[in-house]
Amino acid sequence: MDKRPIGIFDSGVGGLTVVKAVMERLSNESIIYFGDTARVPYGSKSKETVTKFSAQIIRFLQTKDVKAIIIACNTVNSNCIEELRALFPGLPIEGVVEPGVRMALKATENNKIGIIGTEATVASGKYPELLKAERPELEVYDRACPLFVPLVEEGWAQHKITKEVIEEYLLPLASTGIDSLILGCTHYPMLTEQIGKVLGPSIKLINPATEAAFNIKRLLKSTDKQSDGEVATYKFYVSDHPSRMQKMAQIFLDYPVTQVEKVDIESY
Repeated sequence: MDKRPIGIFDSGVGGLTVVKAVMERLSNESIIYFGDTARVPYGSKSKETVTKFSAQIIRFLQTKDVKAIIIACNTVNSNCIEELRALFPGLPIEGVVEPGVRMALKATENNKIGIIGTEATVASGKYPELLKAERPELEVYDRACPLFVPLVEEGWAQHKITKEVIEEYLLPLASTGIDSLILGCTHYPMLTEQIGKVLGPSIKLINPATEAAFNIKRLLKSTDKQSDGEVATYKFYVSDHPSRMQKMAQIFLDYPVTQVEKVDIESY
């Protein structure tokens, strides 16, 4: 048994969708969360920059003695997760892309899958590559939705402007006949209600955070690193705007987040 926390990080508040999934499915596990709110979004940045930022965050999380890490950010997953695993050997580093692929393959009935993500995630081609490796006959359609992240970070999930942006991005994608849509950015599940209204019930929305939580649960069990049932603790860190993260975390997690600490992440 291992009482150490799980580390989770993202470019901003979007990773709270993964935190919520882990809280619900691994209720005994403590969590250290870092949101890089000073440098969000990652989706428009180069692979080299994203790798550098991510390595700084992992070094910070190591100072908190985490036993495993979940990279909540799809941009990081798609572009440099293997490089990060090589940089930090011995530290289990899991992501959300592979879990999202598994969920979509189970969900689709007509073998037509859509993917939405940041510009960097879509440009990486990682989701289509993994999907077609498992099922070559799939028809895969992707679309970058760069405005979704700033809208979520601004707290505008229910704003009328957001609905218009969703329609602009997703109605052409829906016309391809997809029956499943991977929400390929951790910010996007915060728009699930609005996206569902635009696309209708015939298109299943795939939130990789759900399977990512089960994935880390299986990992901890197989390596005898599960916590032994003591009360879990949750700590939150950001690179900027702690009050905004505190507000978003309390609303989205329905948990009394009393403190969010700001970290000089550039020093790691």
